[in-house]
Amino acid sequence: MFYRIAADAVVSFHLLFILFVLFGGLMVLRWRWLIWLHLPAATWGVLVEALHLECPLTRWENLFRQAAGQGGYGGGFIEHYLIPLIYPAGLTPAIQLVLGSIVLLLNLIVYLRIFRTRRPRAAF
Repeated sequence: MFYRIAADAVVSFHLLFILFVLFGGLMVLRWRWLIWLHLPAATWGVLVEALHLECPLTRWENLFRQAAGQGGYGGGFIEHYLIPLIYPAGLTPAIQLVLGSIVLLLNLIVYLRIFRTRRPRAAF
């Protein structure tokens, strides 16, 4: 039971990480200190998609599932609702490249805005 819960927790964290990679730049607009967390996360997200790397979270999840005696994703809430969001059917390298490009473009727009609004103030 522990390994199944651990695998589900990794999937949940994986989804949150993906959402942070996608939308963390918007959070940086509000909380500037998040830039130090978001830039490495966004860089990793783009690299994983562009270079077709295996995310360590995927590896950990699979290890926990195997330790729990699960051969695949069976019928729980996590598997039914979250797994298809992270691992959609028909995901190809070309689609991964497009997704990585969207992440990169979205974050470039946000960071350009951040850096343009951080102009030095004139001293009077």
